[in-house]
Order: sequence, then structure tokens, then C-alpha cells
Amino acid sequence: MEIIQAKPILKWAGGKTQLLGELLPKVPNSYSRYIEPFFGGGAMFFALQPENAIIADSNPEIINVYREVADHVEDVIQYLKQYENTSEMFYAVRSQEWTALSKAEAAARTIFLNKTCFNGLYRVNKKGQFNVPFGKYKNPKICDEEGLRAASVALQKAEILCGDYLLVLEHYAQPGDFVFLDPPYLPISEYADFKRYTKEQFYEEDHIELSKMIMNLHERGCYIILTNSNHPLVHELYAQFNIDVIQTRRHISCNGSTRKGEDVIVTIPPKEHTLIKLLPKPLPEQVSAYPPTRFMGSKRKLLSEIWSVASHFKVNTVVDLFSGSGIVGYMFKAQGKAVVCNDYMAMSAIFTKAMVENNTVTLPLEEARELLVAHKESDHFVASTFKDLYYTDEENDLIDTLRTNIALIKDQYKRAIAMSALIRACTKKRPRGIFTYTGQRYNDGRKDLQKTLEQQFLEAVEAINNAVFDNGQKNRSAQSDAMDLKVEQADLVYIDPPYYSKLSDNEYVRRYHFVEGLARDWKGVEIQQHTQTKKFKSYPTPFSTRTGAANAFDHLFKKYAKSVLIVSYSSNSLPTQDEMVAIMAKYKKHVEVIPIDYKYSFGNQNDAKTHRNTVKEYLFVGY
Repeated sequence: MEIIQAKPILKWAGGKTQLLGELLPKVPNSYSRYIEPFFGGGAMFFALQPENAIIADSNPEIINVYREVADHVEDVIQYLKQYENTSEMFYAVRSQEWTALSKAEAAARTIFLNKTCFNGLYRVNKKGQFNVPFGKYKNPKICDEEGLRAASVALQKAEILCGDYLLVLEHYAQPGDFVFLDPPYLPISEYADFKRYTKEQFYEEDHIELSKMIMNLHERGCYIILTNSNHPLVHELYAQFNIDVIQTRRHISCNGSTRKGEDVIVTIPPKEHTLIKLLPKPLPEQVSAYPPTRFMGSKRKLLSEIWSVASHFKVNTVVDLFSGSGIVGYMFKAQGKAVVCNDYMAMSAIFTKAMVENNTVTLPLEEARELLVAHKESDHFVASTFKDLYYTDEENDLIDTLRTNIALIKDQYKRAIAMSALIRACTKKRPRGIFTYTGQRYNDGRKDLQKTLEQQFLEAVEAINNAVFDNGQKNRSAQSDAMDLKVEQADLVYIDPPYYSKLSDNEYVRRYHFVEGLARDWKGVEIQQHTQTKKFKSYPTPFSTRTGAANAFDHLFKKYAKSVLIVSYSSNSLPTQDEMVAIMAKYKKHVEVIPIDYKYSFGNQNDAKTHRNTVKEYLFVGY
């Protein structure tokens, strides 16, 4: 059986069939997806027949044609067979309102009018009614059955969308995609003037807006080909890229002398990131000594990638602005950097006090065992406030004893080690390691839950002692608002803030309020006695709203404009990737985005029947 090559099924003013000889050699040899948001006649798409495509147009009538040909081509063919090339039928069909017809008949109507109207134009009046006159052709091919079936096969491999090109590109374009853009041309010809009266009104300001999106796609890592008229604005907007001027013929002018024109083809390869190469490197063995945690958002799995990026820069002082579990700051310490770790949460600051700022002090196990013995009466705060919520009465009493004894330790680093060990013990004794529920409903019998709190505490002390080392630098642990932190020097600032998303919250305090309370001894917090978990109010943070997060990033990027910036952020969080790049670009000459496949393993997301916990973790790098 002869295989029919798919071709455009609509005649289209400005269609790119005559330019395919110039366009096809410029198509990249390989790409992830084909995206064409000004689809029109689709000459490039049908020539390539990509296996994975997104095609779109803002014209719902045209999109209906392609969807129906893709999904119900035989129905469309049957309707087309009923049409005749007469003036009477043409005007009768033209007078129909396409939205009142079935989708298949509406598609057939559009194809019929396109094949029999003057020059295959698409034009509507102010009421949105098709108003191109009858074409008076002797024998137009109204129903090309084999051509429609071939087009159907090609279209079935594409996702067909109706929408504004900006929204389509913003939502769908990803690094490695090939984007073909054939927008309405700049108005320098009769052809272009005609298009201004169609539903595709596109003026100079629109082309400037399009150029901004193209720059975003370029930064994002897309390969782009753009066609337009040979207009000075095109050369101005895309001067940095390759622009080929092509002699073409127009087909809609009555005057033969005006049918010649000049198109341009702008070829825009993905932005090359020549400096930052994501080549994960082995980390110092010391890094593995840091006690693992189940802390929400911990970057332990991404340490190699973070160091791969950071190692491109010659820096001595590093600020870990939102230290969280402390593992990133500890990694930089192991690399010999002078590190400042900061977090507003007291428990995080205690971790980094014990293992980042502290270079030499350990807590001997005999001293740790003494902390388990009551030497003076405690205030029984935990036993009375959290009775029957998280731990047994005996465990609550032991926590109160440890609290009391730890507060009496004079050496700040021994005190930090002991409190870190208590926090770690309490976390490991909780199913899932969080405090958003009471009781033992998630007790799966794992080994950590079978150990006594005393065992957990002593093991934690030993683990933290093993993590203490001297890197020959003066390191610091700070507990303050990231917006207000004062540092004398910051060669590199690593920013891993709470991620804002409409799909989930970023309230660390809600999950860890009990151990955060331990770290603060519940000073300066207000326990919400009416709540089942006896949590306290979360700390105020600008990262709890989209606007607040954007403003906070702007503030931080401005504050550390002289430092190398590395920001961890998730693909399912807001601000978007493009918005983040735009904010950082205000203060940095070079901005690069490095995507990393990542899977969250926190909380109950593993049980979800979705893929929300599989995302891309972005490293935004500004220098």
C-alpha cells in the first residue's frame, strides 16, 4: 500500500510550504518535543510529522478542524462529500454559524469554505462572521480523502490546544524542545496589511512582547526558528542571532508587481551554558559523618550537584541562608570553606552550632549519661503540657529531666550537642518524625521506634561527636531572619527557602513544633491550647504567598548582589522559573538554570496516586 505523505489540509495565507526548502535544513537533528503555537496551515508540522508535538492556535474554529480530523476524520469526510462547488451552496454554507453545528460538520464547513473561497483566505467581520467571497474556481479539491486520512495520522501524535501563544509557551516549553514560530507578519506589505483585518491582530507591540518570550525560551534551553517579514524591527529585536533574508512570492495580491517579498528566518539555538556544567563530583568522606535526618526539604540527596555548581567559583566564605537540617553548610565546611549557617528556627541553629560552628568540642558519653539522671526537680512542662500526645509518661519525664540538665551545661558547644541529640532522639521516636498528629497511628514497627528514648539520645550524642571536626576556618551559626542577617563577607550565598506552592504548605513549624519548642524551651512562643497537637503559631514568613516570595527573592538578590548566588527551588513552586530568572537578572549579569530530576520522599506523598512528588529541582545560579 502506498503511504501518503501528510500535507496541509487548509490553504493558508502566509503558509510556509514555499519556505520549507529553507526551513527544514535549520531544524535541529534531535529535540524533545515540537511546539508550534501559531499553527495556521501547519506546513512545517506536516513536513516533519514529529512523534511528540504540541500544536496550538488562538482561533477556535481552526483548532476544531484539526481536532476533528485527528479524532473523527471519517465523519468529516462524509460531510465534505455533501458539498458542491457552487456559488449558491458556498453562500448558504457561509451563512451558517459554525458553533451551532456538530463539531465534525463544523470542521467540514471550514474546510469547504477554505477550498472554495477567494485565495483560501480566512477573514471575519466585526461580528466574527466569515466574509471572504466565493472563489469561482473550476474544480477545487473539496474532499481529499487520502490527504485527510494521512493528516489524521500525523495529528493524532500531537496535543492540540486552543489558546494564546504566550500561555502555551509559558506552560509547555521545556529545555530541549524545538519551537517553531510563524506569527502574523509585521505590517509592511499588502499581505501583512490583510492579516491585520483577520482575527489575528498582531502589531509592533505584540512582536516586542513575542521577542521577550523568545528570549525566555532561549534562556530556558529551547531551540527556536522564527519567520517574519524583512522589517527593521525584526533585525533590531534579534540582532544577536542568525537572520537569513529569503525572496518569496505572495499569493493574495491582485497586482502581480507587489507579489514579491522578502521573508526572514531567525534561528535561535538554546543558550549555551559554557561555565556551569553539572558534573557531580565525589564529596569528602567527612560529609557522610553528618547524622542523617528526615528533615523536610533536606538537600542531602543533592549535595553532589550543589557542590558541582559551587566548585566552578573560587570562593572562601559561604553563607547558607536557610540552613534547615544544616547538611549543606556542613558540606561546605568539609570543602574547607568559612561557613555562616543561618536559620530562623532555633533547632536548625542548634544543629549548626554543634556541628558547623563547633570545630573541636565533643560531649563525652559519661557526661551524656549523667544528663539522663535527675539532679534537681524539673518543671514537668512536657509531662503536663503534652501528656498522652506523643510519648509515654515515662518518656515525657525523661525529656523534662534532659531539658533541665542540658540548660545547666556551661559550655555552649556541649550544650548544643546535647540539645541536638535530644531533638534527634525525639524525632526518631516519632513515626514519620513529625508532630502534625497525636498517638502512634503510623507506627510501622521499624527499629528506631523499638529503641528506648535513652538509647536514641546516647546514640545521637555519639553520632554528633563523630561529626565534629576542625576545617581550619572560623565558622558561625546564626539564628535570625534571613532578610536581616548581617555578614561581613559572603563570596557565595546558598539560598534554600521554604517553597511556595498552591498544592502544599511550607510550614516547617507545624511539622516540628514540639522539637522546635524544645530548642526554644517554649520561650517567646504561644501554644495554641485549643489545638489537638498543642502546636504554636508559625513564624511569619514572606514565602507563604506568591507575591511575598517574589518580593523576598528580589530583596535577597539585591542584598547579595556582589556574591555568587545559588538558589534551590522546585519546578512545582512559585515564582515560576522565568520569573525567578527575571528577578535574578536584575542584579546579575549571568543567570543560569540547572534542572535536576528529583523525587520527594517526605510525609505521605509516597502514598499518593499522583506524580506530584516527582519534580525537577532547579538550581538558579547568578554571577
